[in-house]
Amino acid sequence: MWEIYEHRRVARALPRLPREVLERYEKWKDIVRVSGPEGLRMIRGFNDEALRGEWRGHRSSRLNLQYRVIYKIEREEVYVQVEKVTPHDYGRS
Repeated sequence: MWEIYEHRRVARALPRLPREVLERYEKWKDIVRVSGPEGLRMIRGFNDEALRGEWRGHRSSRLNLQYRVIYKIEREEVYVQVEKVTPHDYGRS
């Protein structure tokens, strides 16, 4: 069983999310609790991937076309820290 910890900014942002994104995020958490990040990789719709650049060491899962959950795996097979649930920025800096 995996533990999921949400950064306090995530808790503040959740009430403002669209209902369908919030439901998908809850489903994402259920999958992680039961089978960890490996379970996410088996479901293609989440498009789970490692991030690069300033987010190196973190992973991203797709909640819908726009929203992503950004998380980091700490202490192998025990702890997942959710950093952000945010709209994906398609623009280039």
